[in-house]
Amino acid sequence: MKYVSLLIISILLSCQGQNKDSMKHAYTNNLIHETSPYLLQHAHNPVDWNPWNETVLEQAKKENKLILISVGYAACHWCHVMEHESFEDTIVAELMNLKFINIKVDREERPDIDQVYMNAVQLMTGSGGWPMNVIALPDGRPVWGGTYFRKEQWMSALEQISDLYRKHPEKLYEYADKLEQGIKAMDVVTLNKEEAEFKLEFIDQTVKNWEAHFDHKFGGFKRAPKFMMPNNYHFLLRYAYQHKHKDLQKFVNLTLTQMAYGGLYDQVGGGFSRYSTDVNWHIPHFEKMLYDNAQLVSLYSDAYLITKDPLYKDIVYETLEFVERELTAQNGAFYSSLDADSNMPNGTLEEGAFYVWQKEELQKILGSSYELFSEYYNINNYGLWENSQYVLIRKDSDEKILKTHKLSLEDLNKKKAEWKQLLLEKREKRNRPRLDDKTLTSWNALMIKGYVDAYRVFGEENFLKTAEKNANFILNVQLREDGGLNHNYKNNTSTINGYLEDYATTIDAYLALYENTLNVKWLSAARDLTNYAFDYFYEETNSMFYFTSNKDPLLVSRSTEYRDNVIPASNSMMAKNLFKLSRYFDNNYYHKTATNMLNNIKPEMQEYGSNYSNWLDLMLNYTEPFYEVVVSGTEAHEKIKELNKKYIPNKILAGATKESSLPLLENRFIENETFIYVCVNQACQLPVKEVKEAIKQIKN
Repeated sequence: MKYVSLLIISILLSCQGQNKDSMKHAYTNNLIHETSPYLLQHAHNPVDWNPWNETVLEQAKKENKLILISVGYAACHWCHVMEHESFEDTIVAELMNLKFINIKVDREERPDIDQVYMNAVQLMTGSGGWPMNVIALPDGRPVWGGTYFRKEQWMSALEQISDLYRKHPEKLYEYADKLEQGIKAMDVVTLNKEEAEFKLEFIDQTVKNWEAHFDHKFGGFKRAPKFMMPNNYHFLLRYAYQHKHKDLQKFVNLTLTQMAYGGLYDQVGGGFSRYSTDVNWHIPHFEKMLYDNAQLVSLYSDAYLITKDPLYKDIVYETLEFVERELTAQNGAFYSSLDADSNMPNGTLEEGAFYVWQKEELQKILGSSYELFSEYYNINNYGLWENSQYVLIRKDSDEKILKTHKLSLEDLNKKKAEWKQLLLEKREKRNRPRLDDKTLTSWNALMIKGYVDAYRVFGEENFLKTAEKNANFILNVQLREDGGLNHNYKNNTSTINGYLEDYATTIDAYLALYENTLNVKWLSAARDLTNYAFDYFYEETNSMFYFTSNKDPLLVSRSTEYRDNVIPASNSMMAKNLFKLSRYFDNNYYHKTATNMLNNIKPEMQEYGSNYSNWLDLMLNYTEPFYEVVVSGTEAHEKIKELNKKYIPNKILAGATKESSLPLLENRFIENETFIYVCVNQACQLPVKEVKEAIKQIKN
């Protein structure tokens, strides 16, 4: 068998001292040369895994062999389960190696590949997820796929597909032709030739349709598992605030509070897990992703600005402490995720082991404080998970606890800080979850935005310093000489040509930095990245942007990502960026493109608002006045900080402490004076000197 031959060669090489690491492992495959933690996790499987590259794809064509493509990510629990059950099994590996060219893909490194084959799996099965496993013809076109399979299911499916390919290959080619057409049709966006007309009534009806899915008991939506969907609540927060929709405001605050109270939130170390396995946010799937926490920092910051709820401030500060402690490199880059599983002393992986507690353990650590602690964090049936283990969950507000126990807020806060410090120190001695220490440009940009939003609301200078450090990392390391971005960074090397998500998120982050620092460097960088995206991603026939650059090798289809998910779609972010940039640079082409993009998506939006929340947020900019607030003068920075203490989502900020050629600022500088101009489409009201007077001019 092929895998036996390779094993013999591997052993011989290791004996010659050519690969010291292989002496520790029975098997080593071609993933050993990769940097992705997920791929390296599979580098010692008996499966002959290969990374995705042109050489391997050509090999499949040359040998006329089916391709087996397995996609996952480092923090994925069920990816680990399938690896242990199937990919570490020599009998399964023998079958895979004999009949397939096997390719492993890190979906976070290669979201373009993931999108194409996920679309295929959804067409074939009606659902998707990870691990995702697909069998494709030698030309890369998929013919079969699914997600997690038990060993017996997996082997049976492989035998059947390979047998069909051997006996009746024409049937698979015929199916591949039809499936290819379906994949290409999934993300097709046609130019909407009807006049672009955006009205508040359209948004009202969309939200009304959406409300049928709201869970008014626990917050979120009526389903399990329960994902947080930050951009959904960011839109709903803004819509409810601007239109004084009290019931909707109540629902959003219920959701944010229940998420913060639940086991979904790490009550000891801060930060959120990826999702809750139940409807009441209690038991998390314990993986922690950078992109979730980045967006939730932005969301809770804005929610605090509206409500002044101290819980929301605590969430922001504690989450950023978690990011700084566990997901930040010395050079200012942010890592990608923490695994749901911990490596246990017996060699097994155990989900959530780092985060859960047993009652006796807590009693020993906390001593006389245990009784109050156990009531606060529900060390009872409410917080019980499994195997006598508890997830720390809140049920009652601090006000209720204070009243019940006749405590002062100062005393309670002191106790909470002591509890968290004790448990954090104890937890640090446990077997830690594995860290995915690759750096992704798009996720880092989301985290920049989170830090900037936290700075805007709370005024902590360290938040801004962290944001600027990472923004400079992207500018100095991820930006190439040709003006394009790379997607990935690991081991001091920047790799993989960037995707639209990298440009959209970085532009958004740089615009936020400009609004808070007035450093035109960030505004110029945002414009330059936008122009690069037009050159290499834009499709003039429909005014949309492809997910991949026209420099990249073609896959089965070239996707246009436009449906918002846990992270907003790259096209919805680009449209919002263009809307803002059109005002900064008086650029009608930017404005026309943003308008066309929104108009293209409009026919789909009302049916399922959750998939279009970032588009809906953009539509709000069109339905009512959108303000350009311009501050010119020596006190511009102070005025901007004061303006930011008011939640005004329908605005952009521009400012300078000296004469500026920026269209919004041109000819507005007066020596020894600071004036604030409130404008709509560059038609301005009379300038004022005081922020409170400027706010009166803004209808919100």
